[in-house]
Amino acid sequence: MDSKTGPIGVFDSGFGGLTIFREIKDRLPEYDYIYLGDNARVPYGTRSFDTVYQFTKECVFKLFDKGCNLVILACNTASAKALRSIQQHDLPPGKRVLGVIRPTTESIQQFTRSNVVGILATQGTVLSESYKIEINKFHPEITVVQHACPMWVPLVENNEIHTPAAAYLIEKDIKALLDKHDKIDTIVLACTHYPLLLPVIEQFVPSNIKILAQGKLIAESLDHYLERHPEIESLCSKQGKMEFYTTDDAQDFEEKATIFFKEKIKAKHIAV
Repeated sequence: MDSKTGPIGVFDSGFGGLTIFREIKDRLPEYDYIYLGDNARVPYGTRSFDTVYQFTKECVFKLFDKGCNLVILACNTASAKALRSIQQHDLPPGKRVLGVIRPTTESIQQFTRSNVVGILATQGTVLSESYKIEINKFHPEITVVQHACPMWVPLVENNEIHTPAAAYLIEKDIKALLDKHDKIDTIVLACTHYPLLLPVIEQFVPSNIKILAQGKLIAESLDHYLERHPEIESLCSKQGKMEFYTTDDAQDFEEKATIFFKEKIKAKHIAV
C-alpha cells in the first residue's frame, strides 16, 4: 500500500455534498480535506447510469491525483449509480471510495417503529432502487416507499427555499409520498440538497414522523470506519486544512457554497 499520507476527498456533482462535508468537518476537524464539485456537468440525477459512472470515475481519479487515499461520494446519485462499479473494477491499490447510501440504510432500523420508511430523492436515485435494495439487505422486514422530487434541487440552487412556489411543490410531493402508505413513520431525505429545505418540509410532515437528514449519519459512519480501518486512517493527513475545487466558475461556486457550507470559502477551477 502507498504509504504517503493525503487529504480525504469529498466529491459531489455540485453543491449539495457541502451539507455532508459540513457535518464531516464538524465531527472530524483534525483531518485535511479536498472538496470537488462537478458543477459544469450538473445535474447527475437525470443522467444515465453509464454517464454518471464515467463522470464520477473521472472526478474520483482527479482526487486520487491530488493525493487522496480515501474519497467520499457525498452524492446520492453517484453512490447509487457509480460506487459499486468503481469499487469492483477501478480502484488502484491502497485507495478507497465510500458512498452515502449504506451508512443511511444500515442505521434505519433504530428510527422506525412501524417498519415503513419513506424515501424522498431525485429521479435517478429512485429509479436505481438503491435505497430499497440496501435497506432490505440489512432489514428485509422494512417496507420502503419512494417518491421522486425533481423540483427540489432547483429550488435550493436558485435560493427559492422560502417562496410560495417552494411551499406548494414541497407540500405536493410530501402528500404524494404519504398517500402511498399510511404507516410511514420515518422519512429519509435522500438527496444532499434537501436538508436546506427542512424548515419548509417540517411544515407539511406530521409531527409523529421522523425526518432524517444524512449528514450526521455519514459523519458518524466515517468516524467509525476510520476507527475500524487504521491502515486507511494512517494514510489521512491531519493539519486541519481544506481545499475546494469546481469544474465550473470558481467565483460563482464561492458565492453559492456559503448557503450549503455555512461559511465563506475560497475555490479554484479544475479541469476533469
